[in-house]
Amino acid sequence: MIRSMTAFDRREAGGPWGRLTWEVRAVNHRYLELHPRLPEALRALEPAVREHAASRLARGKVECTLRYTPSADTAGRIEIDWRRAGEVLDACRRLARRMGPLAAPGPVTDLLRHPGVLRESEPDLTPVHEGAMAAFREAMDHLVAYREREGARIAEHIQARAAQAAEHVAAIAARRVEVNAGVRRRLEARLADLPTPPDAGRLEQELVYIAQRLDVDEELDRLQSHLTEVLQSLESREPVGRRLDFLMQELNREANTIGSKASDAETTRHSVELKVLIEQMREQIQNVE
Repeated sequence: MIRSMTAFDRREAGGPWGRLTWEVRAVNHRYLELHPRLPEALRALEPAVREHAASRLARGKVECTLRYTPSADTAGRIEIDWRRAGEVLDACRRLARRMGPLAAPGPVTDLLRHPGVLRESEPDLTPVHEGAMAAFREAMDHLVAYREREGARIAEHIQARAAQAAEHVAAIAARRVEVNAGVRRRLEARLADLPTPPDAGRLEQELVYIAQRLDVDEELDRLQSHLTEVLQSLESREPVGRRLDFLMQELNREANTIGSKASDAETTRHSVELKVLIEQMREQIQNVE
């Protein structure tokens, strides 16, 4: 079963700690390229996100965007550093004794604004991490399922085009005897216009040379072999996008060779149809993992 590289999924999760939203978007790419986009408070999740995504996907450019809205209960508590506050207050008293009325004490809020007096405790983000990874795993499950459904559709398209290509290969093979006979007739007709009869042995040599130059049996065999391998690859459970892409290159090479050797319009037509079908398969394979 092949899988598409293009997919999208959105998952939400919530709890006493707030709300989470994942958006996972995958598009075509030659290799696997991951782009986690996490809020600063949850940046520590990035290695786990990368590891899980890499275990589920083989190719594609994948953007994993997480949005987090914390609840009021999740925010860290405001605490006073009483030792620091006492040191600042003692400094204010010493200043007042030295400066007298010029050093009139300010409001207590001025003391709280002094660096180090107030601090915010770190919230416990363990439940948030657990909720985020659970939602991400669910998003990846749905993403992979979508890619498999799209892959099944692509496989049907490729199978249909491969079957049509095989029909053109068979048609070219079936015409080989007629094509060779036509070449012989044309050569004999040209020789008949010569003022002197041709040497029979030389005629046979020329016919053998032309037949060898126009022979496409090897190309037809390789085409059929490559088409069979394409169908077998579609049944594989492993990622086969690169292999299928290589097979399309080989199919196109053989079809071009047949087209260049074609000596009649019918064979040329079949070779053109072959190249059209191969290109249609190649376009679909660009989206295969």
